[in-house]
Amino acid sequence: MNRRHCASAAITLVCALALLTAPVQALAAPAPEPTPSSTPAPARKSLEEVREEIDTLYRKAGAATDAYNLAEEQAKKQSAELGRLTDAIDEGEARIAELKSRAGAQAREQYRNGGLPPGAQLMLSGDPGLFLDGVSQLRQGQQATKGMLGELEQSQEDLELYTKDAGLNWKKLEATRLKQKKAKKSIDAQIAAAEKLEAQLEKEERARLLKMERDAASTAQSAWLSSGALKDIDREASASGKAAVAFATAQIGKPYVWGAEGPGSYDCSGLTSQAWAAAKRPIPRTSQEQWRQLPRIAVQDMRPGDLIIYHSDASHVGMYVGGGSIVHAPRPGRDVTLAGAGSMEILGVVRPDK
Repeated sequence: MNRRHCASAAITLVCALALLTAPVQALAAPAPEPTPSSTPAPARKSLEEVREEIDTLYRKAGAATDAYNLAEEQAKKQSAELGRLTDAIDEGEARIAELKSRAGAQAREQYRNGGLPPGAQLMLSGDPGLFLDGVSQLRQGQQATKGMLGELEQSQEDLELYTKDAGLNWKKLEATRLKQKKAKKSIDAQIAAAEKLEAQLEKEERARLLKMERDAASTAQSAWLSSGALKDIDREASASGKAAVAFATAQIGKPYVWGAEGPGSYDCSGLTSQAWAAAKRPIPRTSQEQWRQLPRIAVQDMRPGDLIIYHSDASHVGMYVGGGSIVHAPRPGRDVTLAGAGSMEILGVVRPDK
């Protein structure tokens, strides 16, 4: 009994020692839940990055503004054409009603004569003189009736064509209005995003941002001048070019408002199109259409009054006023002003009075 007790105690001791000497596996403690204070804050953008982002947003807004202005111009033309077609439809319906009334009058006259055609009445008259006079009148009447029926048929065909064209123009007008709505939504979104970025800056940062914009424009202008771009540019403006320049420079200080054509505010192409309208030379409303439709000239051949188109998408335009400068409406939040002609990426030059 004593011996069994001692053996049991020995086994217990050996087991205990085995547990104590076994290698211990480390268990990782559960990771603490992240707290707002422990989440690293996103790196703050540099002022230069903010400037570039704002510039990109306003560029996109400018392109959308051009799309809006083009749609608006198309809508005006389509509305005018629709009005013309509506008038033509009204006139056609009135003409058809008149011709039908005349045809009805002839039918009633024949009925009053016993239902006999005019030729039969002449044969039965028995008066040779009356017969000969009647033959002449009959021929005239037949020609008139034939002409009236032909006119009625033509009027009905015209009316059908006008109605078809009016339907197509209505569809085009509705599609154009949808384009306007989409462009306006894009403009509002881009400008709101840019304004939000600027609003988040401190007063001192906004002042630095403005200085950076001016410095960047000055650097680009200096590089453009250093390239010899102005070497051969000494041409005098035409009479209409002088009038356009006079109008554009008189608007300096007025605010940029997208879609505006004056007199109190302008967007970039609103300023240039109105300036040339004042010079009695109407041009397309948008910078993209000005680039597409107006005669292009080499930069070294430009003269005051010519339009410089900027950026690869032709989304901005300014008027060359001489001395390496343009007058333009820059963007929302800025006023019509003078700037270096080479302060932005030049796409090309067009001349409205070539």
